Parts: sequence; structure tokens; C-alpha cells
Amino acid sequence: MSPPPARRGGSLIAFLAMAFVVVGLTGILATYAAPLPLARALHEEAMVDDALAAGRTADIDAMAAALGKNDEARFGGAATAAVNRAGDLPARAAALRAALRQTMTAEAEAAAWRLRFLIIVATTAAALFGAALIGAARR
Repeated sequence: MSPPPARRGGSLIAFLAMAFVVVGLTGILATYAAPLPLARALHEEAMVDDALAAGRTADIDAMAAALGKNDEARFGGAATAAVNRAGDLPARAAALRAALRQTMTAEAEAAAWRLRFLIIVATTAAALFGAALIGAARR
């Protein structure tokens, strides 16, 4: 025996509401991933400042090499050119800091695009799920 029409409609609305709650939760979880490139860049800048204050050229060279390897693989080498220039320690630290900011900007843009795509996919899936429920309820 099927439930009365009023009860079936209430269940359908509750089920559809849950589909949109999933989208909202996806958005909330995405907000935790969005600030990660900035947090990493701030940490790396603090490391550059510490190395500069202590006069440790080797630390700045190691960070530049690590950034250069990451940069070649992901961003086409723009940061590598900035950090491989000759000069005194403050000039090299400034170039490394600028390269870190450039890398962080590119990573943040990539993360933002992925998060937007995730939310679009979740919203579309929830809408299709709701439409399927409404179609099933009409039968």
C-alpha cells in the first residue's frame, strides 16, 4: 500500500533538501582547502626571513633549488629564473620571496578552479538526483 499523497510529497521534499545539504557541505569542506597555498607561502617566507636574518646562504640556495624543481614541473620555470640570479644574500632572498609569491598565486588560482568545479559537479548531481526523485514520484 502506498503512502498518502501528502506524506509522499513531504518525504520527497525532505529527500531533495538533503541533496542540497550535500552541496552545502561540499562548499564548507572546500573552504578548508582554499587557504592552503597562502599558508604554505607564508610559512616559506618566514623560513626565508629566518635564513636571511641568520645569514645562511645555503638555506636560501636549498629553498631556491626546491622551488625551482617544483616550478619546472608545474609553472614552466618562471620562478627558477628569478632565484638563479647572482647577487648578495638580500637580493637573492628578495628574488626568492617574489618567486614564492608567484608560485602561491598560481597554486591558489588552480585550487580555486578545482574547488569551483567540485561545487558545480556536486550541485549538478544533486539537481539531477532531485529531478529523478520528482520523476519517480509522478509515476
